[in-house]
Amino acid sequence: MKYAMLICGDESTWQDASQKERDAAYQAIYAWMEKWQAAGKILAGGAELDSVRKAKTISRGADGQPVVTDGPYLELKEVIAGMILLQADDIDDAVNVASGWPGIASRGAKVEVRPVIEN
Repeated sequence: MKYAMLICGDESTWQDASQKERDAAYQAIYAWMEKWQAAGKILAGGAELDSVRKAKTISRGADGQPVVTDGPYLELKEVIAGMILLQADDIDDAVNVASGWPGIASRGAKVEVRPVIEN
């Protein structure tokens, strides 16, 4: 089955990190990715997302027409920073893979694992 691994956290912890801290974080992420790609748990498809400051949100206006606003729809401290598509036997297997995400231990990130609906 396919599972979406949504990586969530406070964007400021990444933006406030030094280059040395970012480099170390990327090394840990690359090691995690290599481990699980070799095990066949990571599927093609996934992305690191840019800052919510660069986001646009589209909603329905009072007249029924689309309204575009800058930034995220909700004012939240924690945002989705990226997504990885996992292949796992079941939700427990997907949680096992996701629980080793380096950002959980080093940056206080949270990871949500959600089944992907396949039609």
